[in-house]
Amino acid sequence: MEAEADRVESGTTVWRTTSIEIEGDQKIRTTCGFVDDKDADKIPGVVSSTFVRDGRILAIPVNEYRTGESPPSRATLREDDLAVVLVRRVGESALVTPEHAGWTATRSIGIIRAEPLIVRWLHIWLQTPTAKARIDEDVTAHVEPTVSLGTLRQMLFPLPPPDVISAYHRTFSLIEETISLYRETARKAVALADALHDNWAFSSRPWETRSLAKVAKLKTGKGSERSLLPPPVEPSADVVAPRDLYDLPVPHVPRFRLSGPAEADESHPSGTIMLSTRSDGAHIAVLNRPATPLRSVVAIRPAEDEDRWWLLHELRSRSGDIAGLAQGQNSREISALALRRLEITWPDRFSRAEFHTAAGPLHEAAQLLVSRIATLHDLRNALLRDISAKIGILREPTTKSAEQGTGAPYSAEIPAPRVGRTGHESGWPPEYRRAHE
Repeated sequence: MEAEADRVESGTTVWRTTSIEIEGDQKIRTTCGFVDDKDADKIPGVVSSTFVRDGRILAIPVNEYRTGESPPSRATLREDDLAVVLVRRVGESALVTPEHAGWTATRSIGIIRAEPLIVRWLHIWLQTPTAKARIDEDVTAHVEPTVSLGTLRQMLFPLPPPDVISAYHRTFSLIEETISLYRETARKAVALADALHDNWAFSSRPWETRSLAKVAKLKTGKGSERSLLPPPVEPSADVVAPRDLYDLPVPHVPRFRLSGPAEADESHPSGTIMLSTRSDGAHIAVLNRPATPLRSVVAIRPAEDEDRWWLLHELRSRSGDIAGLAQGQNSREISALALRRLEITWPDRFSRAEFHTAAGPLHEAAQLLVSRIATLHDLRNALLRDISAKIGILREPTTKSAEQGTGAPYSAEIPAPRVGRTGHESGWPPEYRRAHE
């Protein structure tokens, strides 16, 4: 069937409707890896779904690739391939750059290979809310959420003219490059403040040592995400869950994922340090607006606001010690009671004030950059919604799918995979279904 049968008009351009299956293997080839994810850390030059995040393949220092160690196969990545996550964070994708060309993909990664313009467009399209909602319909969860290559092959998508794809690709690439630059700059600003702290803390001066309870007020959060009530229209406050603190590039968050009623007796003001733990250490952020912690998150408020930065970096420097105070599986249960006895280095008042003056501008710069990153994320999401709206179909992924994208625990209550493949299950209006009839 000719893919030209379906067309979507948007402004002065025409976007035709097609699918990987319609285009055929001559134009778009698909395959997946064959190495088990559990063996990825043991084999040099392997990319697993764990490292496909934020539209790129992250650096994998453990799996240093050595030329000639793995013979080429169907699972060998090439430059300009699209690596698509098939397990857990289903549908997330990354363009393969020269850095990872020649690496081998695991079973959890699907590989889409076509001319660069088509691959770049599919990378953009898979991020749209409509594509995410469509993929969500066919997710299975026998053990963990999974989507098949067959679903990706049969999913309808609009294909704009080459000049439109190039314009979108340039726009999204610039957004991602700017986000990456801002994130790295913010990270280095905080790393510099860490270095200043270490220089102060390990100087030859005989600093005093105090327990955390003597220099700050501590309170353990309560409740869980499941127990949260729907927040009123106003007023509401951010709610901090343990996983919202994990793996932050810097200890600053412009807004948290959850919100709830703004209860004065439970909410903590800006400047409060929020801390959670995992087996890899403590995970910390400083509030820039009022928020309420949930269970296994401890709110730490220094007795003097001017001690905030010293206290923050002291806690960061004692990450392993703090994790040792936690209980439960993977050291995820931390409480104010356990933290009270933590011994920290506490310089004299003048030295703490001097450190506050030095570290403050670095944190202000990091906070500004994090705020700009959030603005760029909002811009990117608006563009993705606009792409869905241009074809007349703006669908939103389910709450479960949206939470999955941020690392939320995934429920087993997933719709069963659809059996029929008539085009009517795709969510596209009747006028766009002819390609499957």
